[in-house]
Amino acid sequence: MPPWPFLLFSPHPAQGLLTTKNNEGSFIPVNPNDEKIADSRDQRLAELLETLGEYAVQGRAFLSAFHERAVREIDDRLAILSDKVGEVGVDPFGMAPDTLRRLAMGAAFLYRVYFRCESTGLEHMPEGPVILVANHAGQLPIDGIMITTAMLLECSPPRLARPIADKWIATLPFVSTMMSRMGVVVGSPENAERLLHRGEALLVFPEGMDAITKTVEYAYQLREFGHGFMRIALQQKVPVVPVAVVGSEEQYPTLYNLKRLGQVFGLPSLPIWVQMPVPVLGMLPLPVKYRLAFGAPMMFEGDPDDEDKSIREKVEQVRGQLQQLLSETRRKRRSVFY
Repeated sequence: MPPWPFLLFSPHPAQGLLTTKNNEGSFIPVNPNDEKIADSRDQRLAELLETLGEYAVQGRAFLSAFHERAVREIDDRLAILSDKVGEVGVDPFGMAPDTLRRLAMGAAFLYRVYFRCESTGLEHMPEGPVILVANHAGQLPIDGIMITTAMLLECSPPRLARPIADKWIATLPFVSTMMSRMGVVVGSPENAERLLHRGEALLVFPEGMDAITKTVEYAYQLREFGHGFMRIALQQKVPVVPVAVVGSEEQYPTLYNLKRLGQVFGLPSLPIWVQMPVPVLGMLPLPVKYRLAFGAPMMFEGDPDDEDKSIREKVEQVRGQLQQLLSETRRKRRSVFY
């Protein structure tokens, strides 16, 4: 196997092309203009380019086969959900079936290939309306994409989870329309009640936006939960399912968060993450392995209009269960990448 490109001119004498062995077997530097050395270097470069070409052909074949499988799988699963998705136009919340199908293809690639997502506990998913409560991290809401994709591809029968977004999302031009076409719904008690009456699964992140922008020293430490989801669960008498997401904290390991500077540009934060200095590629999330753990459904009884203290006790039960799921899932992994 030819060396990787970064080894071709490595300063380490045992790795570079600009070295040779003497009679004692030691590596010594050579004149790069030497004809024999130049021929050897050209040969190794040719071998490397040939190998890279083979990898490119294999990659194209893999992506083509993956796309064909994904199209069949997504079409079959969306067909089962036709009563929820519809066939033309948009649903009452702005979700467009055609847009959802196209985006599901990209989400399937992220789920199956890029993040190699592993989901457990979906066999306990209750039928009918349910509220999924998950931890939030990673600068971008990729964790929400992974959960909704798991519900679509791994659940039996498939479910369509509807993420609940912060209200400020609705103020963003273009982005708000795109997210609604994807099935995202702006968070309000009225919207949540309507979705649950339709038998939908809601996905909420009760830590809020502060959690998604946290830095590495606070990784997997749950912030305080909002109470809204619990009041809705009590009012609608629906189960709550905790969902632990492991991997999102490492996709953009954030060292600093320049919130005040971000506010100058109208942003909730301005994170500085580890790979950011790398040109172009630094904008991509690291290809960590995602792990999703769906917990057992939790049912609660009580008055949805109770005082905050009473509601907080129930919220803390969910938070404690989610923290336990997070700890157990993290202990099982050997590495953030596999």
